[in-house]
Amino acid sequence: MEVCGVDSEGKEFNSAQEMWREEIGEEGDETKKTQWYRDGVSYWEGVEASVDGVLGGYGHVNDADIIGSEVFLKTLLQERLVNGETNQHLVALDCGSGVGRITKNLLIRYLNEVDLVEPVAQFLDAARENLASTGSETHKAANFFCVPLQEFTPADQRYDVIWVQWCIGHLTDDDFVSFFNRAKGCLKPGGFFVVKENLAKQGFVLDKEDRSITRSDPYFKQLFRRCGLHLYQTKDQKGLPKELFAVKMYALTVDTLPKVHRTRSKTRSNRPQIIK
Repeated sequence: MEVCGVDSEGKEFNSAQEMWREEIGEEGDETKKTQWYRDGVSYWEGVEASVDGVLGGYGHVNDADIIGSEVFLKTLLQERLVNGETNQHLVALDCGSGVGRITKNLLIRYLNEVDLVEPVAQFLDAARENLASTGSETHKAANFFCVPLQEFTPADQRYDVIWVQWCIGHLTDDDFVSFFNRAKGCLKPGGFFVVKENLAKQGFVLDKEDRSITRSDPYFKQLFRRCGLHLYQTKDQKGLPKELFAVKMYALTVDTLPKVHRTRSKTRSNRPQIIK
């Protein structure tokens, strides 16, 4: 499937392949690709290590974002993992964790341990500080990894939930697929991914400033198929300002197990960003 798109300066591309050749060079040319990732991290190193900073000046959307995520996560936990058991030790990985916003406000409340992975050192330092007095012995931040996702390999069979939000747009298509292929073996039985990202209305939008790509729903689904992942459930995020991209949540699994929870949701279906 050919995916057309545009960059933040208005340049049009006939395909994603054309855009990637321009941005990261031909296959085997690691110099431009390395620069792509270096420029992305450099952009974020110039951003304040705060909730408002990592949300691009839209810190006020935090509450709506967390509420939407919580509804989605609770349903998934009930259907995939909990099943009435009370002695389970559940572990999550927060990818592109920033200052620990999602871990603190959501993941640590529902899972026993959360590992955070983030390439920007100042953000991870802020996350350590923000989480130092959060949680308890049974609900805590466990490990902090200062590593970019394209270089990160999660621990085998450690995680029940791998949460990927407002960060996967920094990865090239090939590195996107490689990351999920590595991470698939890190899920426990019944475990799942949540990908929560901005959506382009069609094709893609390349942000030349922070070196990220906003993909459309068909573009994401094409990549999920390349990863060999099954689309378990989706949900649209509500309550965000109209000038921002639409945001969608995808629950993805490595199996095709049927749902076990009797109550089904009626909805099956890099930070918030201004449409450019």
